Amino acid sequence: MRLYAPAALLDSGLVKHILPRFTLKTRVRVELVDDPGSADLSLGDEGTPLFAGLDTIWHMARTEGGPEGVQKLADWLTSDIGLNTVVSYTPEGAALFGPPPETIEVVSVTYDGDAELGHKVSRSRCVRCHVVDEASRGYGIGSTPSFSVLRSLADWEDRFFAFYALNPHPSFTIVSGVTPPFPPHRPPPIAPVEMTLDEIEAVVAYVAAMPAADLGAPLKRQ
Repeated sequence: MRLYAPAALLDSGLVKHILPRFTLKTRVRVELVDDPGSADLSLGDEGTPLFAGLDTIWHMARTEGGPEGVQKLADWLTSDIGLNTVVSYTPEGAALFGPPPETIEVVSVTYDGDAELGHKVSRSRCVRCHVVDEASRGYGIGSTPSFSVLRSLADWEDRFFAFYALNPHPSFTIVSGVTPPFPPHRPPPIAPVEMTLDEIEAVVAYVAAMPAADLGAPLKRQ
C-alpha cells in the first residue's frame, strides 16, 4: 500500500519508527509516496485525528478502495497499540508526540419556558425563602441558597425541575396535576406554595439565563 506523510513527520523520524513495527506485526509492506493524490492513505490535517506533536494535530485520510493493507494500517493507527508506538518514539529521550486532545461535543440547550414569567413567579412564590435576583437580596432565609448559588451547581436543572420533591418543599408545595392535595388532618406548616408545570418550566428558563454565582471553588455538599 502507498502512504503519504508530510515532510515534518518524515524529518522527525516518526514514520521510520512506526512503519517497520507495523510491517512486522501485519506483514503489510508500505511504500512512501511524495504525492498525496497517489496515496492510499495520507497523514495530514484532515480526517480522523491520530496523535499530536510538533504543534499540530495529525490526522489520517484514506481514499476509497485500495489494497487490503490500507484497512489494516488504518485500524493499527487508530488502535491503542498504534498510539503507544507513536508515543514511545522518544529520540534523545524526549517524547515528541502524544495522544490527540479529547473532542468535547458542545450541546446547546434551549428552554421552552417563558423567562419573564419565571422571574415573576420566582418573586411571588420563592422569595420568602430564596434570593431570586439582586432586588430581593436581603430577603429570604439566610441559610437558604440563592438562585444564583443553585445555578452554579452541576445538577441545577434537576433541582429546579423537581424541586417540589426535594426537602423541605414537599411539606408545603402543591403542583397542579402532579402532587396530591394536603389531607385536612395534616395541613402544611406554612401557607402552601401552589404552582403549575408551566410555571416551573418558566422558572427554569429564568434561572438558565441567570449568571451563576462565582464561589471561587467547587461547592462541597454533604
